[in-house]
Amino acid sequence: MITLKAFKALRPRADIVQKVAELPYDVMNSKEAKEIAKGNKYSFLHVDKSEIDLDENINLYDREVYIKANENLQSMIDSKVLIQDEKENLYIYRLIMNGKSQIGIVACTSIDDYINNKIKKHEHTRKDKEQDRINHVDFCDANTGPIFLTYKYNDKIDNVISSWIQKEPVYDFTAEDGVKNTVWVVDDGETINNICDLFKDVDSLYIADGHHRAASAVKVGLRRREENPNYSGSEEFNFFLSVIFPHSHLNIIDYNRIVKDLNGLSNEEYMNKVLEKFNIDICEGQGPYKPSSKHNYGMYLNGKWYILTAKEGTYDPLDPVERLDVSILQNNLLDPILGIKDPRTDNRIDFVGGIRGLKELEHRIDEKSTGVAFSMYPTTLEDLMNIADAGEVMPPKSTWFEPKLRSGLFIHKLK
Repeated sequence: MITLKAFKALRPRADIVQKVAELPYDVMNSKEAKEIAKGNKYSFLHVDKSEIDLDENINLYDREVYIKANENLQSMIDSKVLIQDEKENLYIYRLIMNGKSQIGIVACTSIDDYINNKIKKHEHTRKDKEQDRINHVDFCDANTGPIFLTYKYNDKIDNVISSWIQKEPVYDFTAEDGVKNTVWVVDDGETINNICDLFKDVDSLYIADGHHRAASAVKVGLRRREENPNYSGSEEFNFFLSVIFPHSHLNIIDYNRIVKDLNGLSNEEYMNKVLEKFNIDICEGQGPYKPSSKHNYGMYLNGKWYILTAKEGTYDPLDPVERLDVSILQNNLLDPILGIKDPRTDNRIDFVGGIRGLKELEHRIDEKSTGVAFSMYPTTLEDLMNIADAGEVMPPKSTWFEPKLRSGLFIHKLK
């Protein structure tokens, strides 16, 4: 049983929505954010990446960054860039990328469902990143970015959504990256109740993207409960902002790896060690090699692409985590050969979302004339849900979802 709650969204005026909406804070660095927001006072990056309005040498976790985020959010409210709906609604959010559509419900989900593992996780979080978002939520008194959730397809929910989107949307624009964003307001009480009731029959939600935002929102909610010991459970701080898509709509793309050096090995020594666990073939085709099946990898080394195939016995086919391609590569190559013990913290490894293309891997290796890159076959939604259901976690950087949800379209105030 999943608890969904309608809420009074704080959201942009329709005439400037395209100027407000931005990609999530965690897909860009401060320099990139500053360039994107340059000359655009409406950009939501002034809230989500507020350091762009401060001295460029400021520590990203400095208290002033969060104070500035709150000031900028309040300024957008005062100037009517963002206006809060007068009644509690649900919302429908559709993204279309390369002709593929995904349609989800925008609602508030329960921190208790998260605590009780009705909202399931598949990644560990880092304390520093959690604390950053805790501070951001706390100072802004709002969830400014939605958690990206998924659920196993339900035809009854789909039918309600399909019927409602025949109506006129409140937003309909194409962002600079070519992704079409469309939003409808579900303001009919009967329909809202129907959707919420249908989600009571959904066993679990799964975090697709936004583990740090979710964990932080929950911890802020728990802190508010401590500050308000007579809380009823209906207060806004008991819920956090989410966009919930059926799993059949979602698209995981490859999340590739670059290692900056060969851990002191010569090319020949390295290749001999790789051969112990992988079959190696030279890629005869033109251009980068994109894996077409599980347990198959592209490897770019010294200006050439190779095809790696994991040998039998290098992984447990019955273990949902060990049989992941990212686990096989980590356990048989990145750790024992290249010395990458913890890919979350080792600065010798970088991760490149497939949205950047495989030529980016070539460029990064050729630029330094050293290191090795790996192209990966994408993790599947079924893998993600199986691991979450088993109470396990994936290795870091296992999934990359596209398109990314825009921030600034919906803000959930905690009061």
